[in-house]
Amino acid sequence: MYTVVVGVNHRTAPVEIREKLSFVETELPQAMQTLQQQKSILENIIISTCNRTEIYAVVDQIHTGRYYIKRFLADWFSMPIEDFSTHLIIHEEDGAIEHLLRVAAGIDSMVLGETQILGQVRSSFLAAQEIGTTGTVFNELFKQAITTAKRAHTETAIGENAVSVSYAAVELGKKIFGSLKHKHIAILGAGKMGELAVKNLQGSGVGKITVINRTFSKAELLAAKFDGEAKSMQELQCLLLEADILISSTGSTDYVIDYELMQFVEKLRKGKPLFLVDIAVPRDLDPKIGDLANMFLYDIDDLQGIVEANLAERKRAADEIGLMIESEVVAFKDWLSTLGVVPMISALRKKASRIQSETMLSIENKMPDLTDREKKVLNKHTKSIINQLLKEPILQAKELSTDNKANEKLALFEQIFGIAEEVVEEKEQLALQAKERLQKRANEKKEQRNANELNYLY
Repeated sequence: MYTVVVGVNHRTAPVEIREKLSFVETELPQAMQTLQQQKSILENIIISTCNRTEIYAVVDQIHTGRYYIKRFLADWFSMPIEDFSTHLIIHEEDGAIEHLLRVAAGIDSMVLGETQILGQVRSSFLAAQEIGTTGTVFNELFKQAITTAKRAHTETAIGENAVSVSYAAVELGKKIFGSLKHKHIAILGAGKMGELAVKNLQGSGVGKITVINRTFSKAELLAAKFDGEAKSMQELQCLLLEADILISSTGSTDYVIDYELMQFVEKLRKGKPLFLVDIAVPRDLDPKIGDLANMFLYDIDDLQGIVEANLAERKRAADEIGLMIESEVVAFKDWLSTLGVVPMISALRKKASRIQSETMLSIENKMPDLTDREKKVLNKHTKSIINQLLKEPILQAKELSTDNKANEKLALFEQIFGIAEEVVEEKEQLALQAKERLQKRANEKKEQRNANELNYLY
């Protein structure tokens, strides 16, 4: 058994490819059931979001499994494989396990550390469980991925602090006021950035929203989106006296609000703070306004600086999570090696492969006039026969491994296929590999401790 992932995401494929390979949520169960019928596929889970479509599968052979997953995508979306093959991510074994853990933890996301993907991973897992396309391996792996992702967000700062300009405005507002509940927001201009900032502020429970624009009809349109009120530019001064937060994003080439006006407004506000967010380029507000005691002015560069600092913090947290994930990959591989079925399936496949190779050699000896093409066709079809014959026994053996009488039933399985000696050899090989992984893990921890000690000294 091997774990693979095949798909596209925001790192490998442009949106015009991703949108063509995107599953509608309601069709995922049918898609996973269809894929499960393909040769080589033992278990599968499909994760499909706006930024990724990834198929995770347990397969009996890596090469065959990859091929049938690609063919499934081509058939399902009516696209030639050549149209998307160069955009595919393909990971196998440890790489596939690590990739899933990174995806679930949000460190492979477009917005580093976002948590929405964890819910999407969980939903796909539950859907696959419900229709029966998961089994022993993925039931354990996906539970481990979800648990690890929760740990990552609890034990590190990966999800803390704003990493977009609009969220940075919200973060600053909370620092100034403590809470944004019931605060009055004024929007000057009808720019997209301002609209986005208000959307995020609205999620923090703000109260009244007022929109001012030179073109009153545009103010009305934007105000309607937030169940707010539209006002004309003539009412700007009055609004500056009433509002708690002003977000400005006009297209003006000159200052819309000057220092002298805000000096006057500050006196009339009698110490009441005003949070000013100038996200226009060129700027709408005279930067000297920030010198006034109760005027908290931030422009686009200020917000971007906060975002960059916060992103650096998240990247440090992502490095911590990367180390956590490395340990989890080793832990999962160790668990996998304890399944009695793993060495048995490996031994069965090796025996079947040996029989196929010997059969091909016999055919070639008896039919020396076969062309290279004929040999290739025969080789392909004899392998296909072997794979089709083994798929169901492997599936059944995999499920037997969790049975109360697993050892007894697996021993009978070994006896039927005559692979008892090969299984012993496979177990010895797996034990050696597990020992090597443990040693590698111990060495990595030692190196990490030494690095931490050096950092402490300097």
